[in-house]
Amino acid sequence: MQQASTAVPAGPGAVTTVRQPELLLADYHFDVPLDHKAPEGELIRLYAREVVAAEKTGAERDRLPWLVYLQGGPGCGADRPVGRYGWLDRALDEYRVLLLDQRGTGRSTPANRQTLPLRGGPAEQAEYLSHFRADAIVRDCELIRRRLIGDRPWTVLGQSFGGFCAVSYLSHAPEGLDAVLIAGGLPAIDPGTDVDAVYRTAYPRMERKILAHYARYPGDAAVVRALVRHLADHEEVLTDGTRLTAPALQQLGILLGTGDGSHRLHYLLEDAFVPTADGPRLGDAFREQAAAVLSRAATPLYSLLLEPTYAQDGRATDWSAERIRAEFPAFDAGKAVTEDRPVLLTGETVHPWMLDTHAALRPLRRTAELLAERTGWGPLYDTERLARNTVPVAAVIYHDDLYVDTAHSLATARAIRGVRTWVTDEFEHDGIRAGGRRVLDRLLRLARDERG
Repeated sequence: MQQASTAVPAGPGAVTTVRQPELLLADYHFDVPLDHKAPEGELIRLYAREVVAAEKTGAERDRLPWLVYLQGGPGCGADRPVGRYGWLDRALDEYRVLLLDQRGTGRSTPANRQTLPLRGGPAEQAEYLSHFRADAIVRDCELIRRRLIGDRPWTVLGQSFGGFCAVSYLSHAPEGLDAVLIAGGLPAIDPGTDVDAVYRTAYPRMERKILAHYARYPGDAAVVRALVRHLADHEEVLTDGTRLTAPALQQLGILLGTGDGSHRLHYLLEDAFVPTADGPRLGDAFREQAAAVLSRAATPLYSLLLEPTYAQDGRATDWSAERIRAEFPAFDAGKAVTEDRPVLLTGETVHPWMLDTHAALRPLRRTAELLAERTGWGPLYDTERLARNTVPVAAVIYHDDLYVDTAHSLATARAIRGVRTWVTDEFEHDGIRAGGRRVLDRLLRLARDERG
């Protein structure tokens, strides 16, 4: 079992600086408590990368305010920049940007099938991962902020799950915030909107998205039906070791949440079958591309912690997406084929059968089950404090976001004092990337208008 570190939490330590075209990058490492309620206990290490415009050096660099970017997920490391691009290009006009690998991701102390056994058995692993939600990420940010800039506040840009973290930040440590910018990440904060309510709104969105895709590419409906029939009779394994079943195939619908996702899905399906001596089989190109979409090898925490992301009422999540799916029988792929209907694809959902089909999750099966059974999840948001908020907040809400319910986001915007919103159907969930500089510029202007 891993030996716990209980040293005094460390500052950024030795900083390594490198250059890219137009950028100056610096690596930081911070030791923070695993459990912020027990600061003298075990420490874990966090990694963050500072990004500054190359021409801003010396005193000019030191005067720049900080913007910390919180990645979507959960369980995804921060962006790895190569030159100035999109939203980062706009941010670097006036900020030092900190790209944080949230706990368990990227170059921070990893949490995956290879490292979690160092914690002990499934019970110890589940207890460890119970400290990896948004409230802990907020406390991490506050320790990092104080070590970098003392009492000065900074600006947070939260993408998707990063926006959930930003709202938790407003709830638990608003004194650390100069402004909050949220891109497709206003979570449901009403205590009555539990994880089941989240998925009851999600399945109808998934249906709309896939039917719109079939309207754009009518031939794809026949290809998906053929794939479901094929998988009923053939064992197919993707290049990462994941078994492709009909429900796993349906998860390719996650592509439909991005601006170019429908086109990417179409091109993926184009390569579905190749002729072989044993008859039609899945082509290697399809198997490789499908594995890239479905694999959880790089982001296991996404599957382990997605539903706990919404848990704040003390109840177990109990595989909510799987339970609620039973209320939407149109998503039964086999029945759709039998009735010659379009096979509906799914999106941002996690199911217990994934612990068998997905290669990177099989060793973590019992750990995932214990997290699904876990009760006593604490509150992530303080609605009374949010109603008194004084921090400028600007949020872009995507009109028919596959991943985050628009009605829930609008209700949250009304519940947080002073939020300025931009509701648009110009972008899908990846708007901060697709719209880049323009989206961030709009958010900054909205936040400054609120400040007055």
